[in-house]
Amino acid sequence: MKHHTRKQRSTIVYGILCLVLLLVVMQLWLLSATMNAYLGGDESVIWPAALASTVCFLFNARLLYFVRTMKEPTNGNSASDF
Repeated sequence: MKHHTRKQRSTIVYGILCLVLLLVVMQLWLLSATMNAYLGGDESVIWPAALASTVCFLFNARLLYFVRTMKEPTNGNSASDF
């Protein structure tokens, strides 16, 4: 895996955090829309919404895994990253 500078890593992490935030808001909207439909008597949306929420969760988990496996530079000269 490629080693990124500190500035590149922070840009990548900020981008991933924006995606995670967007996915979490989408999951909250999905939950509220599903509960609204269910309480209104429409039970046909439960399983598709659960599947969509699971896909969002798996995508978030993959993004977290990517952030946790990003490698630090090993040249010992971290002052040049500033």
